[in-house]
Amino acid sequence: MTRYRRYRRTGGTYFFTVNLADRTSTLLVDHIDTLRQAFVQTSAERHIIVNAMVILPDHLHAVWTLPECDADYSTRWRLIKSRFSRTVGTRQPRSASQVAKQERGIWQRRFWEHTIRNECDYNAHIAYCWGNPVKHGLVARAADWPFSSIHRDIKAGLVNADW
Repeated sequence: MTRYRRYRRTGGTYFFTVNLADRTSTLLVDHIDTLRQAFVQTSAERHIIVNAMVILPDHLHAVWTLPECDADYSTRWRLIKSRFSRTVGTRQPRSASQVAKQERGIWQRRFWEHTIRNECDYNAHIAYCWGNPVKHGLVARAADWPFSSIHRDIKAGLVNADW
């Protein structure tokens, strides 16, 4: 079996994509408060600076910066995913491997990550988060999607509401 190796940099900034196993599901937005609570609880235990985030029905994108002495984003995602799954309580069809590992079959295994390399890369991934609901045809303007950090950044004056 191939061993997947992730690049880790303490205090680094990373872009993530995390998917549900069922890409036709709306579980994330149907249970948005549960997902938010999983993030809040995990962030309280293991600090996360959320630079940008967008939650879509079947996947999410996030840009995080970790503390200077820390590069363990995998544990954070494991905690968020498991807390969400336990609270939602639903089970999806599962493979023998998922049953053996006591997985509920809600999430795709693993996640996709990209280490942010510079300011241009950072800006591009922030814009990707904000623009993703438009890309998927869910809204006409990024600010019309309710589950996005763009609203926080508009309030802070960091981005124009017509972005």
